[in-house]
Amino acid sequence: MPIPASPERRTRAALRVVLSHYVANGLSAALGLLLISGSVHLFLGAFAAAAASVGVVVCIPPDQPAPKRGKFWQLLPAALIGLPLFIAVQVLHANPLSLGLLLVPATFIAFLAAAWGKRGLPISVSVMFAMVFSMAVPDHASSTTVLATGLYFSLGAAAYLLWATLANAVLNARYRVQMLADTLLSLASLMRTQAQQFTPVATGEQGGRTPLIGQLLQQQAALADQLQAARNILLESPRTPRRQRLAGMLMQVLEMRDHLLACELDLDTLKSHPGHAPVLNVLRELLDVLAEEIEQLADALLYGRLPLPFESHGPQLASLHWAEDAPSAGDGTAPSPAVLARGLASRVGHINDETLRLIALARGEAEPDVALVRTTWQMFVSPTTWSWRPFVAMWRWDAPPLRHAIRAALAIGTAYAISLALPWGTHDYWILLTIVVVLRGSLAQTLERRNSRVLGTLMGCVLAGALLSAHVPLLALLVILTLAQAVAHAFAIKRYLVTAVAATVLGLLQTHLLNAGTSPAFDVLERVADTLIGVTLAWAFSYVLPSWERSQIPALVARALAAQARHARVALALGQLQAVDNEPELEWRLARREAYDSLSALVQATQRSLSEPRAVRPPLEPLGRLLAHSYQLLAQLTSVKTMLMLRRGRLQPAQIRAPLMQAGAAIDATLTARQPLATPGAPRANTSLEPLTLPDPFESDLSPWMLRRLDLATGIAVQLRMDADQVLQPAGA
Repeated sequence: MPIPASPERRTRAALRVVLSHYVANGLSAALGLLLISGSVHLFLGAFAAAAASVGVVVCIPPDQPAPKRGKFWQLLPAALIGLPLFIAVQVLHANPLSLGLLLVPATFIAFLAAAWGKRGLPISVSVMFAMVFSMAVPDHASSTTVLATGLYFSLGAAAYLLWATLANAVLNARYRVQMLADTLLSLASLMRTQAQQFTPVATGEQGGRTPLIGQLLQQQAALADQLQAARNILLESPRTPRRQRLAGMLMQVLEMRDHLLACELDLDTLKSHPGHAPVLNVLRELLDVLAEEIEQLADALLYGRLPLPFESHGPQLASLHWAEDAPSAGDGTAPSPAVLARGLASRVGHINDETLRLIALARGEAEPDVALVRTTWQMFVSPTTWSWRPFVAMWRWDAPPLRHAIRAALAIGTAYAISLALPWGTHDYWILLTIVVVLRGSLAQTLERRNSRVLGTLMGCVLAGALLSAHVPLLALLVILTLAQAVAHAFAIKRYLVTAVAATVLGLLQTHLLNAGTSPAFDVLERVADTLIGVTLAWAFSYVLPSWERSQIPALVARALAAQARHARVALALGQLQAVDNEPELEWRLARREAYDSLSALVQATQRSLSEPRAVRPPLEPLGRLLAHSYQLLAQLTSVKTMLMLRRGRLQPAQIRAPLMQAGAAIDATLTARQPLATPGAPRANTSLEPLTLPDPFESDLSPWMLRRLDLATGIAVQLRMDADQVLQPAGA
């Protein structure tokens, strides 16, 4: 049972949210909206300000913390595509049939932006906002007025493009610190979960490890995504000493993740020996302490304070007492539990050392080693240019973006027809807006948004109704509107329930200000009714031309196998043996990133499939084994890499050179084979006829232990391939 958080921890958690990068970005967007709409209102009047604010709102969704390079081009498509559609809706607003004929194909085109992944989805939302909010503007009697409205929209959009670009540049230094702090907090959370793995299993207890494995996989996937977001900002042009220090800290996090993953090695064997329970308990407590140190470092970064010095726990690790192994009649080919316990303590010691260096970097007491990223940082960040390749590649019937675009167009067309038939019909765009923000490419995401939207709307209606009933002064309403916009944008990705509450308050208060004669009570009731209709339609149409995760799994599995094979091939290359710690390891770092990223995508797809009907789910059991074996393979290779980097002087190059090459080739051949494996036999890195004797690794040659790791890695590769074959076999086979 989890221990309830103390008031101090709850306060720290709240402050982390307030000082986060997404809240800073939300406040920046809201301030831009307030300044632009207020300035236009001052010089051009209320109507111009309302139209200009729509231009601003259309450009806000893609405005996220980003590198300075390419920020303007990231936002530009929202304005360029949104403007003609905004004007077209203005022209056709008086003709419902023509407007409906515009909405359906325009929605299809807008949602095609999903082909660009995470970068494209905000553009889809922006384009839909341009049409939906244009429907809220009163009808016009002449084309001249429509043209003027379009000019006001353009003014707001252009002003916000400049504002967002400049604000992102001004906040860049702060974003670097915030993104690093967020990454450290994700790492600390993963460390705490890993520490729970060290809990000895009671006699007769089974199955307690499975939930933790699932949680570990999800946290590993979340950390991989967070690391890439941090790379995009922290590794951009790390030329100044401060930027280099932050980039160096991020690279330390990458090493800590590897050592943390390696802590899984031999853990089940140790937990099966009750005599080592005291050691496991100490290591668990120590890992929790290190996680607390990492959290305090993250807090110090957010508060702008110098972190406190870190006292190494090396002496505590050195004083651990190992349980005596029972006498064995074996020949020494199997590692003793005591040696395995010392190995686990050594890996925790590496995490302790990395934490020590991480805090020393933050305090300016150590120099960062960023020679690699200082010259090749462009290879580690996501592209900022728009390419036509995703658009060209999506024109096949089973492509998820194409199906989602068709699905969204049908949903919007149906919703618009229903809105015209409703007896109230004063805010027909509310139903459309609900579909835009709820309907997502997967059923799991749609269900999550559906529930959050309904609950958030109800809560927002209560808050807005209370504010309107209290007759809050105009100035206070404007402040509340600004804060609501900030919250709605800040939590759109992080926690949509909060966004739904803020967006409802924002919409109802804006409607009240623009239409003072309308009854507030009716607005609230209408908002609830339209939201319920919208989420019902979004939910129903999520089953139209569905792109079940089962259809995406084969490509994700193939990507993961290819990434694992490449990582093994590069990590075990002979060049690593010759000059591991003094030459740039660009290829290996890129291979490692792809291995983690491919597994992250597969974990997320597997998690989403849990919300789908049982009949269309992928085979979850072999998928779970595949993911577990994938991380085990990474852990084994990390252990080999650690030996090569930190203990190369205790290796015999002549003894391990050939096995390294053979293991890399065997793993590559196993994972990239075109045909399923016929037998479960694994090629061995130890090709000698004699059984491999394992000496004490802390007192003698490490080469036999490296050969053991290579043997285990090749065996895991075979298991991984067999899991993949089971996942990929046709249903019913």
